[in-house]
Amino acid sequence: MNFQDGADLRRRKKMLARLFREQENVGDPTMCHISASRAKTVPAKLTARLDRTKKVKEARDEAKKEVDAYRKEKDEEFKKFEAEHTSGNKKAEDDASKDAEFKIKEITSAGSKGQDKVVKDLLEAIWNPKPIVPERIEVPK
Repeated sequence: MNFQDGADLRRRKKMLARLFREQENVGDPTMCHISASRAKTVPAKLTARLDRTKKVKEARDEAKKEVDAYRKEKDEEFKKFEAEHTSGNKKAEDDASKDAEFKIKEITSAGSKGQDKVVKDLLEAIWNPKPIVPERIEVPK
């Protein structure tokens, strides 16, 4: 048999897929008869290839499960590590925020104490200008 014809190869693949589905239904007596008759016609190379493919898929699924379990374990370890080491940072952040609030209160209180004088001086300068000639310009005598 020559498998170079694409349609023939597709038919054989469909037949093998049906064969594997039929082998899963072993309890049905009609399926046992069909699978036994078809098993004689299927080339051994194609069944071996399908067996390898099935084993590869199973191995890939098992590897995915192992990777997911490992990832979950490492995430838990990271969260535990993060919880242990961020407690010191929170204390430092709290201290820094308290210091900042204290400094802000100092600045606002200093501004409110001298605010009246600053406003008064500003209005004085606006309403009563005192022009001064720059030094670089000669003043006529």
